[in-house]
Amino acid sequence: MGAGIAQACAQAGTKVYLTDVSKEASGRGYANIKHFVHRKVEKGKIEKEKYEEIISNISVIETYGDAKDIDFAIEVVSENMELKKKVFAALDSAIPKNAIIATNTSTFSITALASATKRPDQVIGTHFFIPAPVMKLVEVIPGILTSGETYDKAVDFVNTIEKTPVKAPDTSAFLVNRLLVPMWNEAAFLVMEGNDPYAIDEAMKLGANLPMGPCELADFAGLDTVLNVMTEMFQSIGEPKYRPCPLLKNMVAAGLYGRKSGRGFYDYA
Repeated sequence: MGAGIAQACAQAGTKVYLTDVSKEASGRGYANIKHFVHRKVEKGKIEKEKYEEIISNISVIETYGDAKDIDFAIEVVSENMELKKKVFAALDSAIPKNAIIATNTSTFSITALASATKRPDQVIGTHFFIPAPVMKLVEVIPGILTSGETYDKAVDFVNTIEKTPVKAPDTSAFLVNRLLVPMWNEAAFLVMEGNDPYAIDEAMKLGANLPMGPCELADFAGLDTVLNVMTEMFQSIGEPKYRPCPLLKNMVAAGLYGRKSGRGFYDYA
């Protein structure tokens, strides 16, 4: 997801610093970006010169402090509150004082994440959707202490990278996932009851005009991520309707995460 956001920004002409948990992980992200942008050349969607321009917009760095001139940082680590807070605290101490710290969290409170910094007025949510280079929507989520200036700058940033900003509330799962994740969870209940994932997906594609069925899309997003979001929604909102499906929990416990693990509701081997 981080590489996808970096690609989206670079394609729009924005200078990007890319870093990850290790030099090797950063290198893989950078290689993925080069691969997907080069496919655009092979398909005739962009010229080779444009490819070189996009790639030149990206610099791989090893530490946050190497990005000395940034004005907008986006955190894209796993959906783990303590991990995200550690990253926020590290960014807060390393990047310029006037820089905005944004998060791509799909469910956690922006206000809670901002508490890990000394600049809570400059913290905001910018929730991209998979695949980030293609999907137009970015949910922009201000926390309680987010300033109006920070919100306006975040909206300007989203417009600059040619995405569409939509303001969302700082409540668990925001707007899209508040609707989408329960559908995935209900699809898991249907599978647990003995229904075929393919039949569920075909029914929703043909009956609700969805481009991808809920089982297929959940596999694409990652069943571990789906479970994390569903669990957070259940704990935060407290409504029984958000109880994670036992089958979903068992699949994640077994390492069946969807496409990224090779097997989920479907087998991708």
